[in-house]
Amino acid sequence: MRNVFCLRHSFRPLILAVWMAAGGFAAMAAQAQDVDAEVAEEPGVDLGSEQGLQDWIAGFRGRALAQGISAATFDAAMAGVHFLPDVVQRDRKQDEFTKTIWDYLDKAASEDRIAAGQKALAKYGDTLDALEARYGVDKHVVLAIWGLESAYGAVRGDIATLSALATLAYDTRRGAFFEGELIAALQILQSGVVPPAAMIGSWAGAMGHTQFMPSSYLAYAVSFDGVGKPDIWGKDPSDGLASTAAYLARFGWQRGQGWGMEVALPAGFDYEQAGNRTQKPMSVWAGMGVVPAAGGPLAQDGWAALLLPAGARGPAFLVFDNFAAIEAYNKADAYVIAVGHLADRIAGGPEFRASWPRDLRALTLPERKEMQSLLLAQGVYAGQPDGKVGPLTISAVKAYQKAQGMVVDGYPSLEVLEKLRQG
Repeated sequence: MRNVFCLRHSFRPLILAVWMAAGGFAAMAAQAQDVDAEVAEEPGVDLGSEQGLQDWIAGFRGRALAQGISAATFDAAMAGVHFLPDVVQRDRKQDEFTKTIWDYLDKAASEDRIAAGQKALAKYGDTLDALEARYGVDKHVVLAIWGLESAYGAVRGDIATLSALATLAYDTRRGAFFEGELIAALQILQSGVVPPAAMIGSWAGAMGHTQFMPSSYLAYAVSFDGVGKPDIWGKDPSDGLASTAAYLARFGWQRGQGWGMEVALPAGFDYEQAGNRTQKPMSVWAGMGVVPAAGGPLAQDGWAALLLPAGARGPAFLVFDNFAAIEAYNKADAYVIAVGHLADRIAGGPEFRASWPRDLRALTLPERKEMQSLLLAQGVYAGQPDGKVGPLTISAVKAYQKAQGMVVDGYPSLEVLEKLRQG
């Protein structure tokens, strides 16, 4: 067995802060403007003020200049920065979002998005073909990321990036991270590639057709024609698409390999074998009776991990190294599956054959914290009761399910919580 998925380390080019606050598929935060969730009001909570932000900017000026930002660039760019209370609300409400993977996929890979992707493929086919030849990344995957992040360029964001980043840096909840992104944004402006008024994007500072954070733009963005600095903000998506293809290639995309495939599991299958952190040879999965959901034998070459994003009752997937490459873009399983499935559908592939357990609901944040506290009391959980469902929580759920004689699929369901409550 090999543990390749744990070896992927990156600062994703999108809204990193969203994932840092989210709890995996059970607490999906928005990945793009057009699949974002509504932000609830928080009456009585101090979100800060315009004067507070301006005072913060005065103190920030010296730190920015010490990192190479010229006084002229800083003063011109920051003169138009204002406090955005809605941005603070959005950031603070990330932990509250609760969405099942099937609800997310219904929107992320909708028929409308598939149709729009096929139109975009027809329009930008030559560009995407060139990028596939250059970087080896499946053009449909690049297209799917574009579709999820900005609805194929139609919804690139309309929030002033500097104001959003400055507001979040001043808020201090993740101040150091956002201050670093603000420095990166000022470096981009200092390079002259885009004027401050045109630097707009999402509420968390992600920009352009495929929603790069400023630091990732500096590290990974490329121009399609190799001339000049990449322009990811304008109407032409070429540089944004090229940057995404280059990013995926940089983080291990394997030419000619898919992201994963839906599979069917035999009766009596040992669900403890599932988990997207450890791969097994395809021949081993075949020996266990795993077959493609579409029919036929399982390929014998390569390695894959088994993923059950909705537990034993939902679709099962064998996922390959390219799953980890997309995961470098966004760590949420739901997002990676959405990218892969949307790419497959744009290319003419079918819907998933297995159905989702739509009678189930995702746990709320208080319920996730309660589950973790109860698992901690059972001695099977070693983390904090923070409501973030990651590998530690899933392993703890598996251990509890095994001890209770339940199906050991690691799914943090209401059934598991109710059994934990019984003591």
